[in-house]
Amino acid sequence: MKKNRSIPLYIGITLVVILFIMMITSLFYTPYDPNVMDPQARLSPPSLEHTFGTDNFGRDILSRVMEGSKTAFLIGTLSVTIGLFFGFLIGALAGYFGGWIDEVFMRFIDAMMAFPGILLAIVLVTVFNTGMQNTIIALGIMSIPSFARIVRSGFIQVKEFDFVKASKAKGAGSTRIIFKHILPNIMSSIFVAMTLSFSGSVLAEAGLSYLGLGVQPPDPSWGRMLKEAQPFIASSPMYLLITGGVIMLMVLGFNLLSDGIRDVRDKKA
Repeated sequence: MKKNRSIPLYIGITLVVILFIMMITSLFYTPYDPNVMDPQARLSPPSLEHTFGTDNFGRDILSRVMEGSKTAFLIGTLSVTIGLFFGFLIGALAGYFGGWIDEVFMRFIDAMMAFPGILLAIVLVTVFNTGMQNTIIALGIMSIPSFARIVRSGFIQVKEFDFVKASKAKGAGSTRIIFKHILPNIMSSIFVAMTLSFSGSVLAEAGLSYLGLGVQPPDPSWGRMLKEAQPFIASSPMYLLITGGVIMLMVLGFNLLSDGIRDVRDKKA
């Protein structure tokens, strides 16, 4: 058992669990209403009353960070779900059947990958208007190519294994082969892709919201909080550091989780 221990995995799980608990807690409790303004408490430093201080509108930063975690997890989860669903569908069909199906789907994926993902998201959000729903759709579309390529590669490799060929020889149908024999053998690769895609979606959403193209008020967003904190970096550096810190911890946690899953998979191989 010891040989499968992975320090990055444990650190990643710890960071993700802490942020997830913060998100769950925010569903029921925040120290203050995240949107209530107190002009007399503008840019207050951390204190017993306001653990992380207040922002330029006098809103409690801890409450807004907690509220923003819901947006981060929601957008990350839904965008990964969209990307995984369509990416798996494309990659599985292309990898399993090959031939002209593979050629058509992969040329489509190549065309998507030729267009930078974040630029594609910016174009989609600009064309279809800003907001959480369109941001999720844009980031989901952005993640389809990576899932499609990973799934396709796994299918091409595993379908040539002897046990798969033996199952075909016994008359097993394509659905049984895909879900019973091929999918279990590529799940670790899919999990790695999911964690990387999640962190990428959180970072991309923060970037879009920082530019004013992502989540709009009153929905909370760490990216927009970062933008609001920028002019006050000299007078209230904690505002910027805390907001940037939670984004960093979220991305770092899922990246370490991805590295840990990959390490465990490689050790078992």
